Amino acid sequence: MQETAQEYTQRLLGYVDGKPGLRIQQATPKKLSLLTKRLDRKRLAKRPAPDKWSVAEILAHMADSELAVAWRLRMILTSDGVPIQAYDQDAWAGTFNYGRRDPKDSLERFRVLRESNVALLKSVPRNLLGNYGMHAERGKETVSHLINMVAGHDLNHLRQVESIVKAPRAKGKRKPKKGQ
Repeated sequence: MQETAQEYTQRLLGYVDGKPGLRIQQATPKKLSLLTKRLDRKRLAKRPAPDKWSVAEILAHMADSELAVAWRLRMILTSDGVPIQAYDQDAWAGTFNYGRRDPKDSLERFRVLRESNVALLKSVPRNLLGNYGMHAERGKETVSHLINMVAGHDLNHLRQVESIVKAPRAKGKRKPKKGQ
């Protein structure tokens, strides 16, 4: 059963649990880099289960999500109350072939976009953090709320990547020794 928009919001905000959202966002690219730096492309592309994304797919998703966030932030900051379109992450993953993207390129794209978004958020007057957009599925979302949602999204995917990276590698079938 798929979670509702409200359940999704609560889950992501639960990961943040009062921690500073912008600090979480600033730390995420480095954490992802540390988690993935020793893995080869084959390992990064391996799905933990047929219906679960690989690390490479997660990194591609995070880069594209950061692009969507960049647009949403700029729209909300310049046009209080603006409608915000939702998108289908699975459609993006299929259409933009996340499974075949170079994970190192995805991580670099994510890092650059994230640095740009964090710099933008640090530069705007604090009163603009109350500006909001009307998300097509989740309703009213202020810039402050969006900061925490993005931080929760980061923590969600960091957990997934960490779980995949730390999972024991599947061993190939051993050949039995003579006499067994």
